[in-house]
Amino acid sequence: MIQVEKKENCIIISGHSLYDDYGRDIVCSAVSSIVITTINGILSINENAIKYDSKNGIKIQIVSQDNVTLKLIDNMILLLKELSDKYPKNIKIKEGV
Repeated sequence: MIQVEKKENCIIISGHSLYDDYGRDIVCSAVSSIVITTINGILSINENAIKYDSKNGIKIQIVSQDNVTLKLIDNMILLLKELSDKYPKNIKIKEGV
């Protein structure tokens, strides 16, 4: 299962959805697309707004509390929640952990 943990200034995405085999998993693909698009969008507007690490899953540290960064992060979480509603056995969102 993919775990998404949203804390005040940090988001950690880890695990595998186990919906299908690696390389064929539509849930993992959707999560990757949502998260990478969000990271790239934020960095294209303000390269200092976030820091991220993709060694073991993805960890996003929110450095700038500007309106655009926060809206893009909120949008990412909303999209992941919608995905979680459709695939509750494969992705779980935890907020305020």
